[in-house]
Amino acid sequence: MLAKLTSKNQLTLPKSITETIGPVQYFDVQSRGGQIILTPVRIQRGDALRAKLAELKIDAATIQAAVAWGEPDKKSLAKPLSEKMPATRRRQAPSTDAANLKVSLTKVFAKAAKR
Repeated sequence: MLAKLTSKNQLTLPKSITETIGPVQYFDVQSRGGQIILTPVRIQRGDALRAKLAELKIDAATIQAAVAWGEPDKKSLAKPLSEKMPATRRRQAPSTDAANLKVSLTKVFAKAAKR
């Protein structure tokens, strides 16, 4: 069977070949002795998350710094929200947003670490 490499460096695999390996989106690609070797890879969600975080150079310290940055100053929360803002500008307390972000990020990292 022949497969053509396009000008955009794309290669279409014959359907008869892909049907034998099942539903796969990613392949490990290696070159050995003038041959291209494709090995099907099934990426888990946790693996995809870790890969994306690594690609963006986001580590646990970066997440902690972002959460700390998003947390409001404790002194600014001493007064009730209604006293700090005019009635037309009232919104959810900033501390709630920061707390929700912190909880969400903690859950994401806990799930990723388990896989």
